[in-house]
Amino acid sequence: MPEIIIHQERAAQGDKSKLVNLCPFGAIEENAQGALEINSNCKACQICVKKGGGVFEFVETNSSARPKIDRSKFHGVAVVGEIAGGKIHPVTLELLGKAAELAGKLNEKVLLLLIGHHTRPLAEPMLDYAVDTCVFFDQKELEDFRIEPYTAALEKFIRTYHPGIVLVGGTTVGRSLAPRTAARFGTGLTADCTSLDVQPNGNLDQIRPAYGGNIMAHINTPDHRPQFATVRYKIFSIPQKSLRHGKIESLTLSPAELVSGIEILQMHPKRGDRGIEEAEVLIAAGRAFQKKEDLALVEKLAELLHGEVASSRALVEAGWMDPRRQIGLSGRTVKPKLLITCGISGAIQFVAGMSGAEKIVAINSDPDAAIFKVAHIGIVGNLYEILPSLIADIQAKKTPKAI
Repeated sequence: MPEIIIHQERAAQGDKSKLVNLCPFGAIEENAQGALEINSNCKACQICVKKGGGVFEFVETNSSARPKIDRSKFHGVAVVGEIAGGKIHPVTLELLGKAAELAGKLNEKVLLLLIGHHTRPLAEPMLDYAVDTCVFFDQKELEDFRIEPYTAALEKFIRTYHPGIVLVGGTTVGRSLAPRTAARFGTGLTADCTSLDVQPNGNLDQIRPAYGGNIMAHINTPDHRPQFATVRYKIFSIPQKSLRHGKIESLTLSPAELVSGIEILQMHPKRGDRGIEEAEVLIAAGRAFQKKEDLALVEKLAELLHGEVASSRALVEAGWMDPRRQIGLSGRTVKPKLLITCGISGAIQFVAGMSGAEKIVAINSDPDAAIFKVAHIGIVGNLYEILPSLIADIQAKKTPKAI
């Protein structure tokens, strides 16, 4: 692994406080003995190397010294299925579509893991999604998600079937399960991937926004297996069903593996509000709105089109919108049939959460706004003029003509 080394003799000749302040991430610190150290906050951005006057040096470790993995022992693309309310979560189906694509390029198998209670009836229909082997754990103690036994189940599955790639939904459950299991195998995990591909040698190409969405990071895990990645709901499409050709197998955990320090006292079903992720039509508002009351234009347009209102981060931070209606990296990922953005510039953080929309109509007064690069239809103009006109046109077409 590359590292940054510190030439302490050079540091002693300069102002250490200035050297400490070089790092925007607070990764440089002075220890009790007066020596400079690099802590775990280091992002290897090399700002200290460029501005440190020779005190810091970026060193590449000889790649031949890295631990090598025997890739011949790992085959297949595995999806960790998620069960919610006794049903398969849709993110599982989306991941199966991507898994089939990746496995096809490698000429390998697609594996699906189901963990829970009464999972056997759920396994059979999953074979319709090009699953070669569906493996299930069906034990009473696994009825509710508890991190220790679920991690033990995923670990046992991996040690039994040795998949080279493991895809997990970027849900509350997946974000707890994936990193804990990856740590047990000493392997890498890329969270919230927006794109996945695979090289002929089996290395998974993992693309995700980084540095607050300002760049798209391309991540590989060449020296470790399996390769873990989590993907948010609505990033990929649900595949078409195929002819069944797979098999179903089961695994079980021992009593010791089922032990957990978590006790489920009560379960309260989540309120059944319709989220923006499920909407087929979304009208999204941005910072171009001058006051909260003006959002009535967006609400009226959404009502006429039988859609839902969404927003960019700016309106959530202003307190004008519910956080559950925010689209983007720090909000929700959506894939509607129609998305109309109103006064949204198109920052990469926002675009990452909505680029899968089938039809994107953008309204913005700035002809150079980034949103026009991803929009299918762009309207340049003042939204305070365009929205009332658009609403009036739709209302006119909906109004029955007099005979």
